[in-house]
Amino acid sequence: MANTRVYKMKFSSVYPLYIQKAEKKGRTKEEVDEIIRWLTGYGQEELESQIEKEVDFETFFAEAPRLNSNRELIKGVICGVRVEEIEDPLMREIRYLDKLIDELAKGKAMEKILRS
Repeated sequence: MANTRVYKMKFSSVYPLYIQKAEKKGRTKEEVDEIIRWLTGYGQEELESQIEKEVDFETFFAEAPRLNSNRELIKGVICGVRVEEIEDPLMREIRYLDKLIDELAKGKAMEKILRS
């Protein structure tokens, strides 16, 4: 049930933390947005609308227009757990996003982050 708390967190409350993490490492809000758009299929206006509506993570991912099929190429450890081994589908989506933001903050090239 601990996951339920994460699912009900407002995406808009975590989004500034993603930006802050990236900017501390010399990356930009635009790069964070590009990652989110790549992962979810939202356009920029749709992304901004979701933030303004203060939707929770569960709604944010449920309403995502087109989850990128290449997201399954995201591998590695986040919060001590391998993302590819997370069984809960929503938690896996959330951790995919966390992993991509981590890669951005670590200086990885956008082409590699976006699995191009």
